[in-house]
Amino acid sequence: MAGTGSSRRTFIAGAGAAAATGAVVAGAGAAPAVAAPAAGSPSAGRRVAVLGGGVAGLTAAHELAERGYAVTVYERRALGGKARSMDVPGSARGGRRPLPAEHGFRFIPGIYHNLPDTMRRIPFPGNARGVWDNLVAPREMMFARAAGREDLRAPIPWPEHSPAELTPEELRRALTGILQTLVRLPLHETAYFVDRVLVFLTSCDERRTEVWERTPWWDFVRAERMSNEYRRILAVGITRNIVATKAEEASTRTVGTLGEAFVFNLLGRGADGPPDRILNLPTNEAWIDPWEAHLRSLGVEFRIGWTVREVRYADGRVSGVAVEGPDGAPQTVTADHYVSALPVEHARRTWSAALRAADPMLGRCDRLQTDWMTGIQFYLTERAPLVHGHLNCIDSPWSLTAIQQAEHWPSRDFPAAYGDGTAVDCLSVDISEWDKPGILYGKTAKQCTREEVAREVWAQLKASLNDTGKTLLADSKLHSWFLDPGVDGLGTPHPTNQDELLIHPVGTLHNRPSAGTRIPNFFLSGDYVAVDIDLATMEGANASARAAVNSLLDRDGSPAPRCTVRPMYRAPELEAARRHDLWRHRLGLRNVFDLG
Repeated sequence: MAGTGSSRRTFIAGAGAAAATGAVVAGAGAAPAVAAPAAGSPSAGRRVAVLGGGVAGLTAAHELAERGYAVTVYERRALGGKARSMDVPGSARGGRRPLPAEHGFRFIPGIYHNLPDTMRRIPFPGNARGVWDNLVAPREMMFARAAGREDLRAPIPWPEHSPAELTPEELRRALTGILQTLVRLPLHETAYFVDRVLVFLTSCDERRTEVWERTPWWDFVRAERMSNEYRRILAVGITRNIVATKAEEASTRTVGTLGEAFVFNLLGRGADGPPDRILNLPTNEAWIDPWEAHLRSLGVEFRIGWTVREVRYADGRVSGVAVEGPDGAPQTVTADHYVSALPVEHARRTWSAALRAADPMLGRCDRLQTDWMTGIQFYLTERAPLVHGHLNCIDSPWSLTAIQQAEHWPSRDFPAAYGDGTAVDCLSVDISEWDKPGILYGKTAKQCTREEVAREVWAQLKASLNDTGKTLLADSKLHSWFLDPGVDGLGTPHPTNQDELLIHPVGTLHNRPSAGTRIPNFFLSGDYVAVDIDLATMEGANASARAAVNSLLDRDGSPAPRCTVRPMYRAPELEAARRHDLWRHRLGLRNVFDLG
């Protein structure tokens, strides 16, 4: 998920809000694996306990194992975390596999570089570039409108409107052309939004951190002054589907940074691949299972069903970790180093008072916020003629995004391989808004039972897709549905979600910790750790794990090569404008494109 995740939630940032276009560059060649240190080197035999087996934990284990460390991963549930796929219980018939389900659909855009590098280093039979070759690119996307409004489709990549060079003037022309074609706002609103994009693209880092981090996206794009269409698509739609937070609260730095990355991706600048990529099989088959097998071949050990309870601190170091085994019996894990790779809402509960006192940075993590963004899958007995890619139900109260998956799994015939043989497709839907009333029951998603959530989501999908006289989604074609089991207690006063998503309200950047802590043998890995990509994503989880490993290597005095942590792309053509903006910012002046 986007993402985690959520990785998927960044799609609309580039394709809708700041879309420009051009050919995309091909992925670079795979980075060579790091040779394991010889016996007797500083890392040989050094033990590392990795707490958590999601993308962050598996990445840390991967990098450490390649450098000769003895790694054990402790995971309470299943490897892959929010990124994993799972089986629908009781759905298999006739020797087929169970229907595949997931926390939310995977989305691995071309703006990612660190995660794809790891994927290239995971062997997969028949693939020259490992599991990276399992990525495929949907060819279009759609804004599905309700109440009879025209659905808006866009091919990927978008033809024409490609600037000859990245000057502000050429960017203005390209962005205006795209928005006028796709969103069809009044001319003055299109012009204003393009100006706001140029303000962000040419803002210096200081202005982004000191001003835009504290400015809500709603205020930055002046949503209050604009039409309902402008607010719905460019303010509310973007923020709910990217960062699962409200436009009135979302940090402009976060939303703008992702929008900027997608602009350059669509222009073919600094990209690992096309702006929209998904896996050609269920996630575990295409990626997580091969990753586990590869890590085992490197000597990584896994303890599945082990729950971390407390990271203990004594004599200036982490002295051990209290865990519960699968049988519930308490045990203590000891190692030379410890990498906490749990999601922040779980990790911070394991940090003892003594540990927090040793590094006040840990206490600031209590101010980080999470929210719900969770997936539900609908299995269909007939392919629905929707769109060959992602769709965003822009008017849905629960901010739904979705993709039909079977057509993107070309190497396997869906009904022949999964379920009872009658389900031919999986419509995977993400619910980004859990606190607004729906159209069927007038209740929020949290107030609904699981059955009511499924019926409400299905109703909202039909309201967005069946509103132009054609029945694209028919009740008679619905085979079954599956809601992420991490959500529990729906319809009761105390619903819970084991897999919440880090969100980015204004000012929260300053509460995100670094990968290295003041405790010499304790390191942090996860999408809440401060890295270049300012969003809860699989790319952020991967980059933070690399940063954690580098910090560990430094503390250990290891001669092993450091992990490459590749920053997000910056267009060199705009550096002069950013330097000019730094001068203006320090003088207390607005950005040159900021007309108020």
